[in-house]
Amino acid sequence: MDAITIVLFVAGLALAIGGAEALVRGASRLAAALGVSPLVIGLTVVAFGTSSPELAVSVQSSLLGLSGVSLGNVVGSNIFNVLLILGLSALVAPLTVAQQLIRLDVPLMIGVSLVAYLFALDGNVGRFEGVMLFAGIVAYTVFLILESRRESRDIEKEYAQEFGERPRGALQILINLLLVGAGLGMLVIGSRWLIDGAVAIARMLGVSEVVIALTLIAGGTSLPEVATSVVASIRGERDIAVGNIVGSNIFNLLSVLGVSAAVSPHGIAATPQLLSFDFPIMLAVAFACLPIFLSGTIARWEGALFLAYYVAYTLYLVFSATQNPLLPSYNTFMLSVALPLTVITLVLIAVRTLRQQRQQAAS
Repeated sequence: MDAITIVLFVAGLALAIGGAEALVRGASRLAAALGVSPLVIGLTVVAFGTSSPELAVSVQSSLLGLSGVSLGNVVGSNIFNVLLILGLSALVAPLTVAQQLIRLDVPLMIGVSLVAYLFALDGNVGRFEGVMLFAGIVAYTVFLILESRRESRDIEKEYAQEFGERPRGALQILINLLLVGAGLGMLVIGSRWLIDGAVAIARMLGVSEVVIALTLIAGGTSLPEVATSVVASIRGERDIAVGNIVGSNIFNLLSVLGVSAAVSPHGIAATPQLLSFDFPIMLAVAFACLPIFLSGTIARWEGALFLAYYVAYTLYLVFSATQNPLLPSYNTFMLSVALPLTVITLVLIAVRTLRQQRQQAAS
């Protein structure tokens, strides 16, 4: 394999992640300086900022005509975020789930996932559909700003601890503006190198660009979410760990997919594999969050379950791409044993949690 290609891929990934870090730091402190609510900073600037590599990579792919990379990156990142990042974070420490996430953000994530799937069913997410998706992220952000006025002092204190005191003076504002600009520049350059390297690697290995997008690119562009959620879990800020993932998934579907489809002259093509397998997996993962989140915590064993399914999903992609003879047996096992057991487990969790909540309400 060409060493230059590998260097290009790694350098692009490093630039994209570094750019995201600079963008998040600068934007969050600018928002604080301008008096924006800490809750809005956490649910928008942090969640959206950590998804900025996905946005940069998908938009660049769309402009270059690599729609399979663009859509595969969004779908793969959402699967990666829940199964691997939440799973890993929950293994570090059981995660707290805020009631707002259960009442609003997780149902919204499920609804947006369904809308995106319906848009893609005809084989293409068109420009008008992209504009509609992007309008959704604008409405969601406005809603969060309005809701932030009713924040409790506890939430304000928690987010203030995460982002620190407000920066003072014109010099601090200028520094943060430069951070935002540098971060955006690094993201644009890094995402282009990342795409070029990934496509070259895919062609060398004889693997489709969609598979590379669902694994290498999706995992690479989601590294900011990994860092944010795992560090938040270690530091005891466990609701931030969950909120970052849910917010990022909403942003991926509404903004990343929306902008990518809107800027592409012919929209974004959805391959048969994405429609028949990867999109349904993304939907199943989104639906699985609701019964697990209902209890208000994500236990370690539930995190392990998420991780196990990410391993199983990745194995399927590898078997499928390499035409491994084990693929038929693997499919049979997953469909006839693993998936039914998981559905039964999720239903039992939901029933038990609802029963406990009713008993608590009655007492």
